[in-house]
Amino acid sequence: MDVALARTFLEVAASGSFVAAAERLNLTQTAVSARIRVLEEQLGRRLFVRNKAGARLTPAGERLVRHATTLVQVWERARQEVALPPGREEGVSLGCEPSLWQPLFADWLVWLHHHCPDLALKAEIETPARLVDRVIEGSLDLALVYNPPQRPGLVAEPIAEEKLVFVTTAPDGALLRDRYVYVDWGPRFAVDHRAAYPELANPAISIGFGPLALSHILAVGGCGYFRVGTVRPYLDDGRVHRVADAPEFSHAAHVVHARRDDGALMNRVRNGLREVARRKAE
Repeated sequence: MDVALARTFLEVAASGSFVAAAERLNLTQTAVSARIRVLEEQLGRRLFVRNKAGARLTPAGERLVRHATTLVQVWERARQEVALPPGREEGVSLGCEPSLWQPLFADWLVWLHHHCPDLALKAEIETPARLVDRVIEGSLDLALVYNPPQRPGLVAEPIAEEKLVFVTTAPDGALLRDRYVYVDWGPRFAVDHRAAYPELANPAISIGFGPLALSHILAVGGCGYFRVGTVRPYLDDGRVHRVADAPEFSHAAHVVHARRDDGALMNRVRNGLREVARRKAE
């Protein structure tokens, strides 16, 4: 089976849509359909049932997922090892979602620079969903994400526990209901938030990126939940204040990797991340 066909198959399986897979792969929908058709002809089995809702795996398609994933992982590992630059003995590819690059991911890269000088590094910033897909397919070794999904073959290890705190620009710490900004901190936060504040279930403003939401309330006033480490400088200088008696919510960062024996290198790389996270918590 061709690696490109396997990768296309996995994208359609993960997204449940030929259209979404085409966008992710920078291909036309016609090209994606053609690749799946070639794969089905090679295997002599139909792999997807297509309907108005998208594309659903057939039993044969479900059985193929594991084999296609293994094929892509093996190819990516081989490509990375063969293409190492001169003077580098091993390579590792790392990913991070935007909210985690500073300081945890940045400090992790610095740690690797000092403690693993012979290591070739590839670091990328992407959406959490895309990072998880790439870890499973093998094009990334490790990724830092919040709220990782439960996926077959995926290992998620808690690395850094953070708190989400309710802050407001009101000097008296008032909850400004008409200027509340809901920040999408993931499914766990959504459940906890709904239980604590059912009256804020339909806010006028909802922003999916914490730094943008914080910039907004600092500019025009308002309130919302943010990571305590991010808002601490603004709490210290009085630009925002804690909302009285508001609950705090847990928000843990995880390192995710594929469920396979990575050996000494990946253990050393993960240990470096643990050390960096431990220093930040002290």
